[in-house]
Amino acid sequence: MAWQQLKINVKAEYAESVGDMLSANRAQAVTFVDAKDTPMYEPKPGEVLLWPDTQVVGLFDANDDLGPVIKRLENAKTLGKGFIHVIDQLEDKDWEREWMENFHPMQFGDRLWICPSWRDVPDPNAVNILLDPGLAFGTGTHPTTSLCLKWLDRTQVDGLTVVDFGCGSGILAIAALKLEAKKVIGIDIDPQALQASMDNAQRNGVEDRLAVYLPSDQPTLQADIVMANILAGPLKDLNNVISAYCKPGGKLIMSGILVEQAEEVEKAYASEFVFDPIEIDGEWVRLTAKKSL
Repeated sequence: MAWQQLKINVKAEYAESVGDMLSANRAQAVTFVDAKDTPMYEPKPGEVLLWPDTQVVGLFDANDDLGPVIKRLENAKTLGKGFIHVIDQLEDKDWEREWMENFHPMQFGDRLWICPSWRDVPDPNAVNILLDPGLAFGTGTHPTTSLCLKWLDRTQVDGLTVVDFGCGSGILAIAALKLEAKKVIGIDIDPQALQASMDNAQRNGVEDRLAVYLPSDQPTLQADIVMANILAGPLKDLNNVISAYCKPGGKLIMSGILVEQAEEVEKAYASEFVFDPIEIDGEWVRLTAKKSL
């Protein structure tokens, strides 16, 4: 299969948000490389380091028209009109293997490790989640997922029922189950995500406590914890659906939200929930709240 790549040079603080924009515009893969000749030391477990001048590279099908993609990127505050970019045609190669070689075990908080299923776990005594995301979103490298994993790491979920709304690869659902949640319901609009969630649950030996559904088939229930790591727009539009899953006194965890979007998302839920102070990681936030009794 023929490919093309869109290369954009940015400062490190903007690299991940530009990568997110490329993914949202149907990039098949996004990588970060050194835009200059800058030394980089080995990061700590779970730490993501980027070069001061980083090149963000989006991989697209050779038949994709990148003109509309570039126009949409120009409307982003991070880049603006006339941003410098390069489009290259690319030789074919095994991109899946290339990506696999760069996905390493990551630690979140004190207990949780996310480990690629094809690598050895660094700490056999930790709570290790063996992950193969396949075609579904969710590896832990993105701040929105990381924020949710860190919350789970320091939260007692033993014996609780959890809903993972927008479960993707199942990373949050499986983390909750490995931390002894009683049961998790995963919901996603993508059948491939549901398959990835169940495959990863089986890989971790928790498939008997995970049930997954398309929205059209989602069950009626109220859970102790509802997690929704999606995007601000759907979080606001689906506030009644998401709220209904949380029982009175239950906890709601939402991410996929930019800092400037947090207030509007909170407003959509304010009639039923009391919010904690927001947690911020770069441009992204996590909202946690308790449903009123």
